[in-house]
Amino acid sequence: MSDYYNAFEMSPVPAPGPDAAAPEPFRGIYGMPAFVTIPTSDLAASVDFWTHGLGFFELFSIPGRLVHLRRWAFQDVLLLTAQSVPQQPPAMSFSFACVLSQVDSLVEACRAVRPNSVDGPRDTPWNTRDVEVITPENARIVFTAAKPFDPASQEARNLAAIGITPPDLGRGDNEEHA
Repeated sequence: MSDYYNAFEMSPVPAPGPDAAAPEPFRGIYGMPAFVTIPTSDLAASVDFWTHGLGFFELFSIPGRLVHLRRWAFQDVLLLTAQSVPQQPPAMSFSFACVLSQVDSLVEACRAVRPNSVDGPRDTPWNTRDVEVITPENARIVFTAAKPFDPASQEARNLAAIGITPPDLGRGDNEEHA
C-alpha cells in the first residue's frame, strides 16, 4: 500500500494537457507556506526583470527596501535591498510551475529584457519541460511545465521504475486522507 494519494485539488497548478490554462495571478492575502527571499543591489532593475520577463506582479512594497512579487497562489518572491549580490549563480535553484503554453513566451520575454538570461527549454526524464533563468541578482530560477502524460512513454517508464504511477484521471480523492 502507498502512503501517497491524489491531492491535486489543493494546488493552483492545472492538470497537464494541451489545453491546460494557467491560473490568473492571485491577489489574495494568505499565510505563505513557503516563499523565496532574494537580495538585490538594484531593486528597480530586479522588479523590471521579474515583472516583464518572468510574469510576476507587485503585490506590495516598502519603498527602497522590499518588494513582494507574486504570480499564482503560493508563488511568492520577496526582493530585498542588499549592498551586493553573489558574483556567480549558486548551484541551487528555485522552481516555479507554469504551463506548456507559457514556456515560449517566457523565454522570449526574458531574452527581451536580459538577452543571455535563459537556458532551455529542455525536456526532462520526469516528464516536464524546463527553462532555467539567471536573474539580475544571479538567482537560478527554473520554470517547469508538466507535459501531458503518455503511459507508453519513456518518461512513464522512468517514473514507474521509482514507484510513481499516474493518479486516477479524476481529481478530488483527498477526502479520506484529510
